[in-house]
Amino acid sequence: MSKSTVANFLHALIAVLAGNAAYFLLMPYLPPRARHVPPRLDLGMLVDFWFCLVALGIVKTAAGRRAKSRPS
Repeated sequence: MSKSTVANFLHALIAVLAGNAAYFLLMPYLPPRARHVPPRLDLGMLVDFWFCLVALGIVKTAAGRRAKSRPS
């Protein structure tokens, strides 16, 4: 596996864990329609996915800034 593949996997893993943690911590405060009810496909799953997507954006932005700040 290449370095970039491992980095992408770690970024995605961190994003999923952070996004799900944020979603489940905030779930009691979300409107009832935005709460996921397993095992159904519902709006709550889309909201959870959005949390993970936002977390991925934050992780990728932080990783990009970190890479730019390193001396070449």
